[in-house]
Order: sequence, then C-alpha cells, then structure tokens
Amino acid sequence: MTQPVQADILLDMLADARARTFELVEGLDGPQLTEPMLPTVNPMLWEIGHVAWFHEHWILRHLDGRDPLIPNADELYDSSAIPHDDRWTLPLPPLEDTIAYMTEVHNALVARLEPLGGQPAPVADSYFYQLTTYHEDMHDEAFTYTRQTLGQPRPDFADTGGGLDTDDHPRAGSLAGDVEVPGGTFWLGAAEDEPFVFDNEKWAHRVDLRPFRIARAPVTNAEFAAFVEDGGYREPRWWSEAGWQWLQAQKRDHPVYWHPEGGGRWLVRDFDAWRTLPPDAPVIHVSAHEAEAYCRWAGRRLPTEAEWEAAAAGEPDGPGVGLAERKRRFPWGEASPTFDRANLDGRYLGTLDVADCPEGDSAFGCRQMIGNVWEWTASPFEPYPGFSPDPYKDYSQPWFGDNRVLRGGAWATRGRMLRNTWRNFFTPGRCDVLAGFRTCALNEE
Repeated sequence: MTQPVQADILLDMLADARARTFELVEGLDGPQLTEPMLPTVNPMLWEIGHVAWFHEHWILRHLDGRDPLIPNADELYDSSAIPHDDRWTLPLPPLEDTIAYMTEVHNALVARLEPLGGQPAPVADSYFYQLTTYHEDMHDEAFTYTRQTLGQPRPDFADTGGGLDTDDHPRAGSLAGDVEVPGGTFWLGAAEDEPFVFDNEKWAHRVDLRPFRIARAPVTNAEFAAFVEDGGYREPRWWSEAGWQWLQAQKRDHPVYWHPEGGGRWLVRDFDAWRTLPPDAPVIHVSAHEAEAYCRWAGRRLPTEAEWEAAAAGEPDGPGVGLAERKRRFPWGEASPTFDRANLDGRYLGTLDVADCPEGDSAFGCRQMIGNVWEWTASPFEPYPGFSPDPYKDYSQPWFGDNRVLRGGAWATRGRMLRNTWRNFFTPGRCDVLAGFRTCALNEE
C-alpha cells in the first residue's frame, strides 16, 4: 500500500534521477545517440525522450488531464505501441529539442509539488512520482550498460555522488564457502505495509522450503575462468539444449567481454578500455545459460527465487531449527543502503571484490545480496497468486513466462528503489546486463 512521501523528498529524487540521465548522455554526439540497431539496446535519443514522456504521461496527463506538451509525443515515445525495431526510423527531434522537452516536463513536475515543501504529497502523487522516477532510474541503468555494449567511454557520475574508479578501492579478496538456510514456511513477496512496491511483488504468500546451502558470495571471475579454461564452452554436456543452441549462435568460448592474454591471464573490456580481469570480483555480463553451464560443471545449481529471498531476508527462528515468520527489508535489516553495506548508485564504476561490504551480510551470512551484480535465479518470471496489474499494465504482465528472475541489484542500480522482494527479469540469453550469479549445493535426496 503506497504511503505518502514528503513532497521535497520526491522532488529531490526526481532531480537526482534527471541529473544522472544527463550525466549518461553528456559528451555523446549524434551517431552515438542513434547507434546501430541491436536487439538489446534502444537508440539513446529515443530513450531519453521516452523517459520524459513517461513522466508526462502518468503525472501531467493521467493525473491532471493535461494535453500533450508536443502533439505527436505518443507516436514518438510510447514504448507499448512502438515496436523495438521501429524506434530507429522515427522522426525524432534533435538532441537540443529533446532536452528542451525533458526540461519542460521536469519544470511542470516541480511546479506541482514545490508549494507543499516538507508536507506529505497526496497518495496518488506519491505513487506516480516514485513510479516515474524509478522508471527513469531503470533506464539510467540501461544507458549505463548500453555504453558498455557499444564500447563508449565510461560515464562520469561526479554530480550525483558517484564515479569512483574501482582500482582506487582496496581489494577485499574472495569469500568461499556456503551457509545453511533452514527449511520451513517462508513468506515470499512484499508485505502490504511496504511503502512502495511494483505489481509483480504483490503480495507475500506462503511457500514451503527445504533446508538448503547457498554460497556466501557470488561466483568470482577466477572461479568462472577455471570453467572456461577447462573447456566449458566447448563441452555440450554442461549446457542445456536451449543454452547450447544459444552458445552456437554466439560463436564464442568465453564471456562476451573477456579476451585471453596468454598464460592463464585475461583482459576484460571496461567500456572503451581493456583492463586486467580482477580475479576476486564477481563474474558479470554472463547469461543464465552460462550460469547454468558453470553450475553443472561445478556440481552446483542456481537458487530458486524463493531460496534467494529466504537467504537475503529470512531469519532463523528462536531455536534455530527453522525460519522465523519475520523478514528483513534488506539483508542487514531495516536501514537504507549505505556504501559500506552495498555497492550501488554508481559510486564505483564497476564491481568490488566479493568479500567487500561485510556490513551488508544477511542473517545467515550471505554477502552482497544487494548490489555489485544482479543474480540469476532458476525461476521463470511468473505472477504471484492473485496477481493484478497496477496502472502501468505493461510493467510486468506482458513479460511473464519467457523471462528469468534476477534478484539483488548491481553497481549501477539506484539504491532508493531496491529491497529484498524486488524482482528483475530478463530473457535467459541476455549477457549485456549487469548480471552474475551465486550457487547452491545440490539437493540431497
């Protein structure tokens, strides 16, 4: 159930998201804003206009009943109506006109709430300002990995409190071993008193879990390199049928941004530069197919999303033989994310070692369940029991079935929208997104 939020807090979030968007397009020229058509990216010039349109559509038009600020906005920017491939052939306004449109929308949004100051905004405003700001946050993460996909320069997040180089941060090393999570009843999903949720998190429902063992940390580059160097990409027995078909189409024998340097050493492309692969950082930019192949090779498996959430949010009951009914909002408790708990918000322009952020451990001792890399699970993206779409019906409903659930958040994800129940989803062949994985021990019969 959405709770009222102070108007000035909503406007601060809005301004911060817009500043991050501008950081991500700053310095890009015309060709870089209308890059070659790829199935995994949008043209940036279209995408930044779409971000502004989404704010205008849901707040100025849906809530206020205003006319569109530009006459053909829906024909240009409505993602529900415009097929992906058509976005490269639209008569898009030039960058300066697009930014003018973004600014006009932003100023109108500020004018609506500014008179309230520190007072709570109405519930409808609180919901839609958060929805549209988080939508912009998600596109900002997409802008980030689009720049990686296209080999563009690293973004500069200095104006929004980020942009530090991971090479300037002390390396914390690896973190081996499993933790044991007791079986029992677990309430999967968001509680009804959560201040803001997306429709696919609704609502908490009972699931029964067997005891399981899950890795304390995500799989590292060094661990994944052992699979690669053992011929893992050339051996069909490690791959599902769908995964092997995907791999044959990819025509490669290592993760997409890796390059062998010789002598067991690897380079990794980091935006537009090649760097030495950090051995103890989590492997990133791997698909669910690659994650599953590694698991078969290692005699492990991916967690289900219920297991993942139990490891992140659950607590042992009093005697320590089952799961308590209470859940944590974040792995470490109820307090909001901080940089000693989670690598988020683009503070560092990349991943930290898996042993970093010990203050963010879950009750069972899992580290980095939020931040650093999204984590693939074994679960298909499906509705929870009693699902009903929210006003933005295309957020979840069209994507059930063909996508795979990821949990946790990555280094570029904005911490303000995350919690243990947050569900991300992509098709299992996506390796452009900021995704890695952690593993579970095989179930004992």
